Amino acid sequence: QVQLVESGGGLVQAGGSLRLSCAASGRTFGSTTMGWFRQAPGKEREFVTAASWIGLSPFYADSVKGRFTTSRDNAKNTVYLQMNSLKPEDTAVYYCAATTRRIPGRSKGEYEYWGQGTQVTVSS
Repeated sequence: QVQLVESGGGLVQAGGSLRLSCAASGRTFGSTTMGWFRQAPGKEREFVTAASWIGLSPFYADSVKGRFTTSRDNAKNTVYLQMNSLKPEDTAVYYCAATTRRIPGRSKGEYEYWGQGTQVTVSS
């Protein structure tokens, strides 16, 4: 079992930045692949980024590439999502997700564990 707790959401103006954190517990974090998804009102939950524990480079959705960066601190059992140049269309609830898979995917069905989500609102 893995427990995930996100933090860092809030209200920001367009062009601003936020950093989300996701603290994990319950499983060896160093062998857990971590991902971020988001869900806007009335829309499906969509993939944002994922980073494998085997050291592969993270990959990103086209909509956030070049603006968002994920990183992980294995000593703190925490994964981060740095979001820069935020746009109103980035407004959503952001979810941290975890899987035991070595190679992460873009489908939410591939992730076994989920956090409760944190709201990000970008005003124009």
